[in-house]
This record gives sequence, structure tokens and C-alpha cells, in this order.
Amino acid sequence: MADDLHAGDAIASRAEKLQKIEAMGLDPWGQRFDAHTSVADILARDCLSFDDGPTEKVRAAGRIVLRRDQGKVHFLQVRDMTGTIQVMIGQKQVGDIGWQLAQNFDLGDIIGVDGIFGRTRKGEPTIRAEGLTFLTKSLEPHPEKFHGMHDVEYRLRHRYLDLVYTPETLQRTKDRITIVRTIRNFLDARGFMEVESPTLHSIAGGAAARPFVTHHNTLDIDLFLRIALELHLKRLLVGGLERVYELGRVFRNEGISHKHNPEFTMLELYQAYGDYHSMMDLTEGLLVACVDAIGGGRVRPWDDLSVDFNPPWQRARYGDLFREHVGVAIDDKTGVFEAAITQKLPTQGKEHDVLVQELFEHLVEEKLSGPVFVYDYPAALCPLTKRKRDNPELAERFELYIHGMELANAYTELNDPITQEATFRRQLSGMKAEDSMATMDDDFIRAQRHGMPPAGGLGIGIDRLVMLLTNTPTIRDVILFPLMRPV
Repeated sequence: MADDLHAGDAIASRAEKLQKIEAMGLDPWGQRFDAHTSVADILARDCLSFDDGPTEKVRAAGRIVLRRDQGKVHFLQVRDMTGTIQVMIGQKQVGDIGWQLAQNFDLGDIIGVDGIFGRTRKGEPTIRAEGLTFLTKSLEPHPEKFHGMHDVEYRLRHRYLDLVYTPETLQRTKDRITIVRTIRNFLDARGFMEVESPTLHSIAGGAAARPFVTHHNTLDIDLFLRIALELHLKRLLVGGLERVYELGRVFRNEGISHKHNPEFTMLELYQAYGDYHSMMDLTEGLLVACVDAIGGGRVRPWDDLSVDFNPPWQRARYGDLFREHVGVAIDDKTGVFEAAITQKLPTQGKEHDVLVQELFEHLVEEKLSGPVFVYDYPAALCPLTKRKRDNPELAERFELYIHGMELANAYTELNDPITQEATFRRQLSGMKAEDSMATMDDDFIRAQRHGMPPAGGLGIGIDRLVMLLTNTPTIRDVILFPLMRPV
């Protein structure tokens, strides 16, 4: 991964060049460099061949990612966050001091360039340098262009290099930023207010997951990194914030896979006087806005498949999908048990509804190409959800699936504190103390008793959304710094 030398020799060479730059009376760590233009803006301009007459003066700044020395002329590829441009350095144009400086350039150095923008005889858009400003010396070897960064673990552990030398990584990062900005703009325009809720919780609640535990020394109490945003946001509904959302980090002390990272980003929102149908409409509009914002059309690739985001999206009942793909009704206890045995799923000590959900995960989810809203879940699986008035065995909940991946989860929120407390207590019975939600959140129940309006609530995993919209198969590539085992 060195320029032309072994790593140790390359580091020594760079240190020597650092001293030469200092000896020239220049600051190798740079100064303010005003009035430069982005590479993308420069490349967007019309330009003539250098042989055809005067061309436009430009000023650019960026990192050297490729260099070719051809006697009295050097060619560089200089990259900023918007693109890469060729820089031609001739001794006659930059003078003796500039030429001496150019001899001390390495891959990874950051420079400023003043010059003329035009095209070479081969038609390459190029800045012909007339002045050079040294902005930062790179003391560590950088990857060679022709070797690249093909080692996945190296890329993940050196994300700062990955962003420089892997254009797809930089583009995904930009797309993620655009998606998050679009979410905020979409919700703000519809009267939602963004808030921040605590990251440290005295009770791990709002989801069924194993929490991370930490200790507060001054109070001498154990606290939990939040596993969900839900219960604090619902308190704000009680307080009169009728449309509220948070984009926040949540933490679950569970496995790592291509779809799971222990630290991830969630969008949760709540809308007073709405329900799960309101949330379906909102979700569809929000995701289509994200698709449009990053460009590329509404029919997008996913691995070797495609996703058609053009609305309206399919809506299907959980029970209908279960019967179609499992072959029995969700309330057929004997049929469900026999299906679990046939699929070789563990059944010992498991409640009927748990077996139903495991069969759904095992046989149905992978069939959901989507986008499809799966709604009306078994009520026993949804302790925070309002039951259907005409069938209390079902809960007013949906999950959004696209090619077998769950992307969003939404409820008609349960705002009856009496039923909520009874549901919590029934859920907590028999739980081990270390399990999440193994402690009653009495303050949440108290808040509900003061009057929480009927509402719809929605949660979307931002990392999975970015995976899907950027056709990225692993969550590690849409998180800038995924959790990795220390080396």
C-alpha cells in the first residue's frame, strides 16, 4: 500500500520531504485558502483547448490521488469532495520555487492550485498550474490507484482512506446525507417538530431487545443505552406536541450481521389523531421523496432484482399472507403447531403467537418483494398497539417489507393506560431480570393516565433505508464507522 517504496522507506521519504518543504520557508500544514471553486463546478464550465487561445483562470484545492512525472511536466489527479480533476504542472508556468515544491509532492498531500482551465490535446479537462500552495503533508503512505482498496476489512478500519479512494463509498455517504435531509424537510413541512430525548435510560423500554448497561458514578445507579425512542416521544404527545419526531441513535446488545449493527439510527415519529393507515400514507410519501431526492428514478436496482417505488404500494393482511404461504390460518393452533414441526422449528414452551411469528419469518418474509405494507398483526405480538375494535385478537400494526427486508414498523398507538398497564404486566410475568422491558415503566403509565391523544406512530431504520436505496448489500457500508473488533 506504499507509493513506490516499502512502507517504512515511504514514511522516511515523506518525513524528509516535510523537512525540505519547511526549509523552503513554507508551512507544510497549510493556511487559509479562500476563494477556491469546487472541482465539480470547474468541470461544469465550458473550456477551450489550450492550443486554441485564452481560457478561464480557476482556483482549486484537494488531495493528490495520482501522479505521473514526465520530465519537465508533472500530471496530478486532484480530488475534493465533489470530484477529481487533472492538474498539469510545468516548470516554466510555476517557476523555480513552484517546481521545487512539486518535487516534494506525494500521494495524499493536499494542495491548492491557481491556473488556467482548458483541455489538453487528448481532450482531458485540465488545470494548467500557474501557482501552487501547499496545504497539508501526508506522512503515511496512501493506496496506489492501480492497487486500490479491495480488502474489505482494511476499508472499514480506514474509512478516511476509503472515502478518498472508493468513489462508491463517498457517493453512498452523500446519498445518506441527502436522505436524512429529505426526511427532515418532508416532516418539517407537514408540521412535525424534531426533538431530542435522553440516550441514557433508567429503564430499558420501548422494544424487546438486550440493552447495553453502564453506570453513573455520581448517582451510583446503573443506566441503559436506549433501545428505542418510543416512550419518551409518547410522553411529549401527552404534553401537547401533537406531531413529533426524532432521528436518533439506538443501541441493542445483540448480534452483528449484514443487516444488523449494535448501534444504528432510527426515525421515530408520532402524529396525534392519526392511525396506522395515516402512517402508511406518510411512509409511502416520505420514502418516495427520498427516492426522488437522490435521483436515478423510482425503479431502482436491488442486488440482481429491482424495486418499483411508484405509488400506490401493495397492502396485504398478515393473516392472508400467512394462510397463502404457510397453508393454515393464524388462529388454527393445531395447524400452526404442525407447520412448525414440519419446518423443524423449536416448539418447546413457546406460545401460539410466537410460533405464528416464527413461521411468518421463516416462510413468508422472503416472499415479500414489495414494497408491501403487511398489516393487522396478532395482538399478542404488539403490547404497545391498539386492538382492532371488531377483532381484538388483531392489532392495528403494519410493517413495510421490500425483498424480504423489514424497513418500517408502525402502529395505531395504544393510549388506554388501563389496558397498557395490564399488557405490560402480562408481558413481564416470567421474564428474567436482565431481559429488556423486564421492569415496569410506571412513569410512562402515569403520563398516559393524564391523557394521551389517539395517535399513529412510525419507526424506520435509516441504515436499512440507505442500504436499499443505494443498492448496498451490507449495513457496514452505509455506516461510516461500523462496530468492529479491536485489533
